[in-house]
Amino acid sequence: MTGDFLEAVLPNEQPDLDPARPAELARVAEDLGYRAAWLPDHLLPPSPYGEVFGGVYEPLVTLAHIAARTSRIRLGTSVLIVPLREPFALAKQVATLDRLTGHRFDLGVGTGWNEPEFAEVGADFGTRGRRTDATLDLLAELFRTGRGPGGGYFAPRPVGPVPITVGGNSAAALRRAARIGTTWQSAGLSPAEFGERVTALRRLAGGRPVRAAARAQWREDARTTAADVRAYRDAGADAVVVHFGGHEGTESRMAGLADAAG
Repeated sequence: MTGDFLEAVLPNEQPDLDPARPAELARVAEDLGYRAAWLPDHLLPPSPYGEVFGGVYEPLVTLAHIAARTSRIRLGTSVLIVPLREPFALAKQVATLDRLTGHRFDLGVGTGWNEPEFAEVGADFGTRGRRTDATLDLLAELFRTGRGPGGGYFAPRPVGPVPITVGGNSAAALRRAARIGTTWQSAGLSPAEFGERVTALRRLAGGRPVRAAARAQWREDARTTAADVRAYRDAGADAVVVHFGGHEGTESRMAGLADAAG
């Protein structure tokens, strides 16, 4: 199951985290056969980093470092808060990462949920969904044509379509995933709730193929977590993305789950 089904969220919640640690753990995940490794994103959360506000190290920069230390595992953001990013700079970063990773980068996107963080950086919270859609449409146009709205030259262009993972549980997130996503990734749903969203996603997609990935949390041991993984699979998940908690002991938890999940 591991290679096609299990994915890992890399720990990035402690300010004192050794900057080499995410890449070390990505190497472990790659050796264990995990399909992908993900990093969260926050710019200026209103309270200290931790389980709620991960993303101490900026994910796009960190993934460039991880790309140089790995060769097979896919790398992505889970999820990048798009309306907090300048669209043209983001397009350049994504296209560059696509090249640096050898086309192993998945752009995981979300609209954000914490209004104080938007206020902190001077971004409008109410228009975040509309601005997210506009940014994603701009990226698609730049990647397709190599030209900006006024004729400016854009390079490097990705070598192929950059997979888009749309995160979030809302109806708007499902519509966005159905319209442009390669994958929809849930956040904190039970298997039953996840299954309901998958049904809605398939209906909205109208036959367009969109993978469904469930976000799960490491629980007390590998056997219990593996049971959760199987429950999500039975509910319609094409992949399960596991957050393993703090960085200490992550290697053994990833190995234990890979073994228990079969």
